[in-house]
Parts: sequence; C-alpha cells; structure tokens
Amino acid sequence: MSESHGCSGNCSTCSSKCEKEDLHIPQGNFSNVKKVIAVVSGKGGVGKSLVTSLLAAETRRRGAETAVLDADVTGPSIPRSFGIFARAEADERGLLPSISQSGIKIMSVNLLLEREDQPVVWRGPVISGVIKQFWQEVAWDDVDYMFVDMPPGTGDVPLTVFQSLPIDGIVIVTTPQDLVTMIVKKAYNMAKLMNVPVLGIVENMSYLECPDCGKKISVFGESSVDEVAASIGVPVLAKLPIRSSAAPQIDHGDVEAVDMPEIKAAVDILMK
Repeated sequence: MSESHGCSGNCSTCSSKCEKEDLHIPQGNFSNVKKVIAVVSGKGGVGKSLVTSLLAAETRRRGAETAVLDADVTGPSIPRSFGIFARAEADERGLLPSISQSGIKIMSVNLLLEREDQPVVWRGPVISGVIKQFWQEVAWDDVDYMFVDMPPGTGDVPLTVFQSLPIDGIVIVTTPQDLVTMIVKKAYNMAKLMNVPVLGIVENMSYLECPDCGKKISVFGESSVDEVAASIGVPVLAKLPIRSSAAPQIDHGDVEAVDMPEIKAAVDILMK
C-alpha cells in the first residue's frame, strides 16, 4: 500500500498503482474460524448486542459451532446476557472462551475483569490491541460462525476489526426513527470504504405487539427501513418487535431461551 499521507484506504476510488497491503492478522494455532460476521450500528442504544446474541443463539440452535467475540470493550454486555459471570480460564494453548448453556463460545473483556462493573478506561490503541488478542490468542477451536459484537459508531475499534479480522460481511442494526437513514448509511459507507460486504439490516424495536389482541403498534413511528434498504441495495433481514417477555430473560442471563421467531429469517440468509 502506498505510504502517501492522503491514502484513505479505499482502493476503489484511488488512481495510484500501489499494491494493497493485507492487514489481516492470522488466527491462532488452536483456532479454525470459518466465517466471521460483524454486527454494527451507526449509534448506540439500538440493541446491537441483543441482535448479536439472538443471531448466535439461533445459529447454534441449528447445530453450527458458534462463537461471539465481544468487541464492544468499553460497554460489554454479552456475558451477562448469556448468564456467564465466572472469569475466563487459560491453559497451555492460551486463553479459553467461556461456554454458554447451549455451547456458544464467548470471549469478552468482562470475563477478564475482577468485577463486571469495573470500568474499562483505556485509550483506543489499547482497546484495539485487546481485540487483536481476542482473535489471535484465544483458543477458539472449530467455529462455523463467529459473530463480532462491535461498538457503535465508526471509530478506532470498528476500523481495527475491519482491517485486522477477515470479516465476511456485516449486519447493520437500526431502529424505526427519523435518523435511520443517516445511521444506516454511515455504517454502510464505512463498510464499503473497507471493502466489507453488507449482508443486510435488522430493525430492532420495530413495533410493540399487544399481548392481548396481537395488534402491532408503531411506538417509534412508521418504519422507513424498507426504503432505506432499497436505496443502498441490501435486504432487510428481520424486523424485531418489542416483546415484554424478553427483557427479564435477558436480565437473568437467559437470552438463549428468548422466543423471537422473527430472527429465523435473518439466520436463513446468513447461513446460505
């Protein structure tokens, strides 16, 4: 790759004849990860970690060896969702992922801290280094699908993940609000800049389902996700409702038991 200070990393718009450097770091000797899918969002608070957990749970339910790499280092919530509180262990091969009730392999910074409420006050380069270590120094063994729970936005950590890990594609998570177009397109444009395929969009909190009559109520206004998806040429993978029964299950670390059949259509596409 050219060392020009003006290089954006987007070779599709560059007229230079330089060779692109492959920045991907290799897997560890005790890992065989076949497919890596990053779950991203343009802003926080849209339920990205929930969608990551649901995708992993449904993929595992279908018999695939599944893992979650929690790259949201400063706001990790994956272990609690799966009811994992014990610290991660290690052996002669390296750091070992924790295993959920159904057999999902999980690694998160919260599994390395003395207390789960201990803040992670680290600068970007340190956080990026931790992500690289999770990829290369954890003994993942055989994994068919690894889901990477990304931090929101387009900063240091997403850039590190896109450059360092062999991402096969991303899933963009959003909600039905007026900012949806800007939020989705930020994530979409970053993926395109890094030459990473966009697999589709999951709209979370799409509607509230009345527990008595089943009527769908658009709490956050009418969705425009279909129009936004069409404008960038990607599919809507799922529209997930607000389901009151899900919150206590997640709070008690039982996300694998959440009844969210709407996620099945998304996994159908991701596992093709």
